[in-house]
Amino acid sequence: MSTVVAVPPSAASGKTGIDLSSSRVMRNLSPARLVEEALSRKEGVLASNGALVCKTGDRTGRSPKDKHLEDVATYHDKIWWGAVNQPVTPDQFSKALAIATDYLNKQDRLYTFEGFVGADPNHRLSVQVIAEQAWHCLFARTLFIPQGSKAAGQNARWNHDWTVINAGRRRLSAEEQKACGAKGPVLIVQSLSRKTVVILGSEYAGEMKKSLFYAMNYDMPEAGVFPMHCSCNVDKKDPSNVALFFGLSGTGKTTLSADPNRALIGDDEHGWSDKGVFNFEGGCYAKCIKLSMEGEPQIWNAIRFGSVLENTVVDPETRVPDYDSAAIAENSRATYPIDFIHDAVIPSVGGHPKNVIFLTADAYGVLPPVSKLTREQAMYYFINGYTSKLAGTEAGVKDPEPNFSPCFGQPFLPRPPKVYAQMLADKIARHNANVWLLNTGWTGGKYGQGQRFKLAYTRAFVTAILNGTLARATFTPDAIFGLPIPGAVEGVPAEVLQPRNTWADKAAYDAMATKLAQGFRDNDKKFEMPDAVRAAGPRG
Repeated sequence: MSTVVAVPPSAASGKTGIDLSSSRVMRNLSPARLVEEALSRKEGVLASNGALVCKTGDRTGRSPKDKHLEDVATYHDKIWWGAVNQPVTPDQFSKALAIATDYLNKQDRLYTFEGFVGADPNHRLSVQVIAEQAWHCLFARTLFIPQGSKAAGQNARWNHDWTVINAGRRRLSAEEQKACGAKGPVLIVQSLSRKTVVILGSEYAGEMKKSLFYAMNYDMPEAGVFPMHCSCNVDKKDPSNVALFFGLSGTGKTTLSADPNRALIGDDEHGWSDKGVFNFEGGCYAKCIKLSMEGEPQIWNAIRFGSVLENTVVDPETRVPDYDSAAIAENSRATYPIDFIHDAVIPSVGGHPKNVIFLTADAYGVLPPVSKLTREQAMYYFINGYTSKLAGTEAGVKDPEPNFSPCFGQPFLPRPPKVYAQMLADKIARHNANVWLLNTGWTGGKYGQGQRFKLAYTRAFVTAILNGTLARATFTPDAIFGLPIPGAVEGVPAEVLQPRNTWADKAAYDAMATKLAQGFRDNDKKFEMPDAVRAAGPRG
């Protein structure tokens, strides 16, 4: 079943109001041509490794408080309205569209990308990106699936579905903010009925990526596909051994799925259909802060000509990237096509997962590093989605902030969380998948007092999960959270497994754990859930 929805005639014919005549628009340029254009227009510089380095201005992360959705009767009752889905009227959307259109029509040159979102041809959207800056189209080409590529399929037909209009350099005046329903000079506004995204005032390219993920999160459930904010990989020798890694940005999705012993299917967004999993994207979007060849060789080697470095410091003379520097942003990023990862799966599809891993970066430092969840616990911890917002992933976030993000993807959910939680429960029951909670956050104390779990330990947990040995371990429930903790894991000191043992002040641990447990209980009141699922939450 295809999820491509009938397109309004105006969109299908390309009548956006933007002048896309061949004399001023450069369509579907190759990566080399886009790099040349970006350099000639001084949009960025070339790094010593060949990547194009660009800055995004004062918005170096997503701006969720400036994201709005057009409210129309057709979709109103299906939307989870509130802090995530903030409504604007059709008239306000039209005014924002008119401002972006007028601005882009005044530019001497525009760039467009036309391709796909969704590696499964039965469940994909066709997207057109219209941008003032060449590097934004290079970003789109690396993150989405270009026409004519192996990932798209030889006979893939492109039919205009969604349009992303990127006028990120155009900020709204106070009068325009009022007219458009915006809170400030930045506005990212999306219309499900017009299948259009308008970006004003932010040059952060991730807004394009996440807006189309949002579109898939709306469309997929009606096609019986579970949309997921997760990475995915598969054993190179056993194609039935597929794993999912759920989590917000910075919790380890990209790092942990880039495993030299496994083939990458995708690093961020996927669908789970009746046939198996498939990547929504055609590339990866990795955090670069503290990146090293020794720690993450696959990502390091993928950053080369044809990739984009966002907000990364480079030496002004040698142009060597300084991945340790956060002088521009903590949220420095690299984007690159998935085939820049050696042995990546192309097209990016796989079977049904054997293991589902929830990644949480616990800033309180009290959750166990790894635990095996019952199905009721899986649904409980998924719908609560506890983690920490990490520095830079959203505008204004400077230090890790404890945060409940339903389905580990609250900013991208158009529908109520219970819709996605029930789909998860159905999928893991039908395919008998193991579900794990993996804490990549702090131990021995909260953020600022303890230390983050060593990546070597986290990788040891993942290895034990994926080779099946951890499922055979003996588990003891945690006293406060009820989370089953293994007695031993190869390569990890026993004292690390019990978080209370890592705190010098046991009373301080008890107080902090009780505080987080109460946070879960306060949060779970927001959601409808079966009694058995609610009972699977913290005991304290």
